Amino acid sequence: RPELQGLRALAALLVVVYHVWFGRISGGVDVFFVISGFLITGQLVRVSVRGRIEFGPLWARMIKRLFPAALTVLFVVMVASWLFLPETRWFQTIREVFASALYVENWQLVANSVDYFAQHTGASVVQHFWSLSIQGQFYVVWPVLIAVVVLVARRAGWGLHRSVGVVLAVLFVGSLGLSVWLTVVNQPLAYFHSGTRVWEFALGGLVALVIDRVVLPVGVRVVLGWAGVAGLVLCGLVLQVGTVFPGYAALWPTVSAVLVLVAGATGSGWGADRVLGSRLLRSLGDYSYALYLWHWPVLLFYLVIRDRVEVGLLGGAFVIGLSLGLSVLTYHFIETPVREGRFRLVLRGSAYRFAVVSLVPVLVTAGAWQVAAAQRASYTVPPDDPDHPGAASLLPGFEYQGADTPAVAPRFISLPDQFAGIDEERCHPAERNEELVVCRSRTEGPPVKRLVVVGDSHAQQFLGALLPAAERNNWEVVSMVLGRCPFSTGSETMPGSQSCLDWNADAVDEIAETAPDAVFTTATREMRPGRTEMTPPGYVEQWRKLDALGIPVVAARDNPRFDFWPSNCVEVKGLDAKECTTPRSEVVSPEPPYTGIPDIPPNVSFVDFTDFFCPEEACPAEVGNVLVYMDDNHVTKTYMRTLSPMVERELVSALRW
Repeated sequence: RPELQGLRALAALLVVVYHVWFGRISGGVDVFFVISGFLITGQLVRVSVRGRIEFGPLWARMIKRLFPAALTVLFVVMVASWLFLPETRWFQTIREVFASALYVENWQLVANSVDYFAQHTGASVVQHFWSLSIQGQFYVVWPVLIAVVVLVARRAGWGLHRSVGVVLAVLFVGSLGLSVWLTVVNQPLAYFHSGTRVWEFALGGLVALVIDRVVLPVGVRVVLGWAGVAGLVLCGLVLQVGTVFPGYAALWPTVSAVLVLVAGATGSGWGADRVLGSRLLRSLGDYSYALYLWHWPVLLFYLVIRDRVEVGLLGGAFVIGLSLGLSVLTYHFIETPVREGRFRLVLRGSAYRFAVVSLVPVLVTAGAWQVAAAQRASYTVPPDDPDHPGAASLLPGFEYQGADTPAVAPRFISLPDQFAGIDEERCHPAERNEELVVCRSRTEGPPVKRLVVVGDSHAQQFLGALLPAAERNNWEVVSMVLGRCPFSTGSETMPGSQSCLDWNADAVDEIAETAPDAVFTTATREMRPGRTEMTPPGYVEQWRKLDALGIPVVAARDNPRFDFWPSNCVEVKGLDAKECTTPRSEVVSPEPPYTGIPDIPPNVSFVDFTDFFCPEEACPAEVGNVLVYMDDNHVTKTYMRTLSPMVERELVSALRW
């Protein structure tokens, strides 16, 4: 069916064009899933009617079809990543290359979607392998599923087509229901979850079972074909696919694909199949798999190398042209020779041996890169290192005693691990709310004082300064932190989030049970260019609750947030680059916002370390040879550690300890 080849080409083109020129998602991937379900279900049922499914040859063909281009792209991506990506993105890339090579990238992205700290990384150069991973899982599971249905149907004397149809209908309804529910509850998780996509394969399979029985007039099929094409083209423009899919919204591109399948070959000069079956689109269909594989890394490397956030018209044309050129080369010099058995040294033996032989270079290279990167990241700055004074360099009378040209610390590659925290073995979920994780620092015997740190990641980052102070004074630090959920009666970061509101209510109860000597949290948020800093009313309400419990509160003014990553800027452009520094006057208001609030509870003391983040007239990326920020708004635990004596002094003064 030539129109199928053209439909695949159209879906690939839409994915590429929408990604590159519009920065949007088209829904073309959902079309791939429907086509895959349509083709393999039809093939398996036809084979089952004649005899039995031969799993070995079936999977062998799929290996030879999928592995060559995918593993080639992964290998090239690793080399290019080592050359061009900032070190901060190396570990992310390594993890996802492993996951992509093993066809579990969608689950790696699921893990990232529920891991707050993993979300503070740039877009992965192989994240588009999530759809290939789901397809690979489908190709393994689907033949087994159909074989089981066929076996049961034969032994029970049921009709083969009807039995398969019933099972696919159940899968369609169940998976679509899961997709709709999970998209509402947790859309990022739903987007990459294999279970929320099964219905798309099942839909294609159901069409394969009934399409031979559908007889429609030519005119109707012409209308259906063009309606399907128009639906596919418009989907990405009308819907925000990246934020509303899969759910009900994914019915748009999948039903559009079904319309094209049902329209079939109309034989009319006015039919969409005449365009889809044209030589141009059929040829492009041959390249569509490799085109999908190449376009995303080419786009991201273009943006990284050119230091841009958008490609523009000409840049987009270059990205699409280069991706197409690479896909043509991949098809003719890698995919086709492997499929036709021309690489005899590589293909000698079974396809499974070929799978192992082709996987080894990718996995070994990724493993070697992982080892080298881990060794580089293992370097840590010793306490009181004269080469890296950090915040201490801003104190009056400071005199630098270190080397003339020390490297900045921490190393760029270790920045993703610069979130401060208490060792996980000393953490446990609270009984009242599993999301409320309570962690306790070590002490020598009974603690002198007990301090609770509560709030979001901006409260958590102060653990980098508080834990060394606690060790010096034998305090116990108890952390109750949740990313994107500040200590508030509102949910400012995630408006309307009931889970954050529940977490905060349970945190207050947990603090009451803990009965600490004091609570440490943040006093403000949103210190951004444009002087948008605020103290939300919900913060004050929480402080008032603690006042009723007789618990003192130390509230720290928040650090600046930027629209770029200062540390990445320094890595790429150098320490002296002016664009890596933001004028203080653009970010910091002369007076913190809480000074204008008349009804601050008497139990609250404020501390302000802004002068250590934005000394004098600028907010630099580096202070005292230490990188201040790990991303666009979180402070490195290395810099926080250099700030520890100052935090301790202010805390002791505020609490009169």
